[in-house]
Amino acid sequence: MAWRRTRSAVRRPARHGRHGREGRSPVVRPPLPPLDTRVDRFDLAVATAAEFLRSAWPELRDVRFEVADMPPAADAEGIPRWKVLADERRIILYRLPIERLSHLHRNDDLHRRMMVESCVFRAAAEYLDRDPWDLGPERFRYF
Repeated sequence: MAWRRTRSAVRRPARHGRHGREGRSPVVRPPLPPLDTRVDRFDLAVATAAEFLRSAWPELRDVRFEVADMPPAADAEGIPRWKVLADERRIILYRLPIERLSHLHRNDDLHRRMMVESCVFRAAAEYLDRDPWDLGPERFRYF
C-alpha cells in the first residue's frame, strides 16, 4: 500500500509567497526615471540636430544621418569623426572618436551634447559645402 500525504486545507493570504514571506520589490520602480546609456544620449543628440537641419535646409531632407561606432580605418589626417557620402546622400557620424577624442573644457552633459551637435553641423556643412555657422545662426543666438 502506497503512502499518500494529504494537503492541509489551510490557505495563506495572497500577499505571501510559497514560503510565507511577502513579495520583493523590483529594483527600478516606476517613479524613477528610465535608465539611459551614453549610446542613447548620443543617438538622441544626433537625431535632434539632424531634424533641426532637415527643417531648415531643403537640401538635407533626403539625407540619412547614420551613427556607427568606429570608422573602418584611419586616414592621412587621423581618425575621422564623420564621413560624408554625397552621391549616396548619407552622413555617417562615428560615435567613439567624437566622444573620446574631443577635448572638452568642462566634461558635463551639456558640453558633451554641444560637441555632438557641432559635429553634426560640421558634417552637414561639409555635405552642403558651406560654413557651419551659416546653417543655423539663430540656433546659437542667446540674446
